[in-house]
Amino acid sequence: MTGSDPRTASAAPLTGPAAPCWVTLMTRNLATAERFYAQVLGWSFRPGRLGADFAVAYRGEVPVAGVFAVSSAYQVAVAWTPYFAVEDADVAAARVRERSGTVAVGPLTLGKGRGVLASDRDGASFGLWERTEASASPPAPADHAHAWLRLRTRNAFDAAIFYGEVLDWASGRPGCCDVAYEGDEVIVRCEGHALARISSGAVEAAVDPMVRPHWQVQFPVADLAATVSAAGRHGGALVEERTGFGGTEVTLRDPDGALFAVTDVRSPA
Repeated sequence: MTGSDPRTASAAPLTGPAAPCWVTLMTRNLATAERFYAQVLGWSFRPGRLGADFAVAYRGEVPVAGVFAVSSAYQVAVAWTPYFAVEDADVAAARVRERSGTVAVGPLTLGKGRGVLASDRDGASFGLWERTEASASPPAPADHAHAWLRLRTRNAFDAAIFYGEVLDWASGRPGCCDVAYEGDEVIVRCEGHALARISSGAVEAAVDPMVRPHWQVQFPVADLAATVSAAGRHGGALVEERTGFGGTEVTLRDPDGALFAVTDVRSPA
């Protein structure tokens, strides 16, 4: 069993009332998902407030992700999805539509907030989350992130403009995330901590889901080889391994088909 590496000081925490983002897994079988991620990432699980088909994953006492089981009767992709914090879900959803994105679901009232499931104009799925009640969960330590994000898209510059306009990035408003163009990529930082990177080169019509535009959730781990081995033993599969500046990223497929990445990279920047 492996767990997340605590030495990720330059990445933005994704938990707590002021977190810029949250990640959720849509799966077909909740029990299978819980067993797999407990063994591979060392998480524990507790029932959520959204019914028997929803659970919250914890690392220690800090919530790190949501897991939602959906019936096969619904045409919902089995996938990890980031949900970005917004002040007003209706306003943000309208901005998505105005910029040629698609709103598939919502805004819907769910527990302590209102959620939207959407996709950008290149087809990458993401969510919006408006918190309507204060969080009772402890935030992640300021020097630790349990996950970070990478958007593989057609054009990083165009995508940064889309998300900036929808989510108020680089708007100068207090607490907003900043955007920096570094080399061929875009780095998104929140309060000085890196949250995500956006890279060009995805192809909308590609058969391979790794090549199509998509948001990838990446989990930093202490022992990459042990994590990959654990995934294989518990029904997962290795999809891709990429080695570059800073370390190695491995894309895995869980037993239900959801793609995610584990990495020994210390920061998405």
